[in-house]
Amino acid sequence: MKLNRIIIVALLFVTVFVAGGQIIVSAQTEGATLVISNFGLADEKIIEAVVKPFEEKYGCTVIYEAGTNAERLTKLKNDPNTDVDVIYLSQQYAQDGFSAGLFDEFDYSQVPNADFVLEKAAFLREGLQGPAVTMNRLGIIYNTAEVGEITSFADLWKPELAGKIAIPDIGTTFGPAVVAIASNYAGTDYKSDGGEGAFAALAELKPNIVKTYSKSSDLKNMFASGEIVAAMAAEFAYNTMGDDSTANLVFIDPTEGAYLNFNTVNIVKSSEQKELAYLFVNHVLSVESQLAGAHIVPESAVNTEVVLEPEVAAKLTTIEIAEKSNVVDFEVVNENLSKWVDLWNSTLNS
Repeated sequence: MKLNRIIIVALLFVTVFVAGGQIIVSAQTEGATLVISNFGLADEKIIEAVVKPFEEKYGCTVIYEAGTNAERLTKLKNDPNTDVDVIYLSQQYAQDGFSAGLFDEFDYSQVPNADFVLEKAAFLREGLQGPAVTMNRLGIIYNTAEVGEITSFADLWKPELAGKIAIPDIGTTFGPAVVAIASNYAGTDYKSDGGEGAFAALAELKPNIVKTYSKSSDLKNMFASGEIVAAMAAEFAYNTMGDDSTANLVFIDPTEGAYLNFNTVNIVKSSEQKELAYLFVNHVLSVESQLAGAHIVPESAVNTEVVLEPEVAAKLTTIEIAEKSNVVDFEVVNENLSKWVDLWNSTLNS
């Protein structure tokens, strides 16, 4: 029996059948407790949109633990007796945890709503990792009043942008995507050359870079002060810039395609609530939960059955945009990351 877990009534039995992609359950889940580890962002909204409806539907209690990717994965690695049943992680950290054997190989037969997840995320299913549940993307934000039209990542290497751009730091969610972008600019493949071409291209880009930022919230002030005129940035960063001081900013999906990050859910191998955990993942991927997440949080839906109003979709990564975007191979990233951090520092921070 795990510490800190109180189960008032045991999960006695589960009978499941599938109808129209929905799980219909006859189960004694009353009083069961599920521990979920999630990002420390928009907690109250996520609880409202996703967690409370699940508790009401199954008569259970969800303990919600929040924190950063790094601290939550480190805690899991260091505590084999963890209470956590389900863990949300971005792709890079999910790949790390999966490679370390912390998660079950995911049984997709127990999650019929996973059949509606967009094709671009199918590689997670093929690798038996937990599914994508939300997504975001890296594109370009630029000031139309200060610079000519930008259409591609390659434009950021132009000499007229010397001392005028910002890029995500290597330690951020989209830092590895910058390496992939630079590799593409160089006409090389980071998956086969270990990033050699990418870092040569980043050395070429260095004169244009004012800052490698760790917090997307820094971008608003940098644009408003005129410190930068363009940045590689996520759509959620752009959505925070809605006042007069940043009125000339636009977000674009470059001609090479944006770069995706999928936020995933995995079931912790040591969990004693596997049935309830799978029910939760199916609930998260339902049309109802995905719609609520898009409207309340907001976060981008991965269920292809979800239809959003244009004004809601405009601020998110839609299925149509995602299918035209690029994915990063985080198995390769994690294998090279220590070397890449050293190269990043010597190339851009020296």
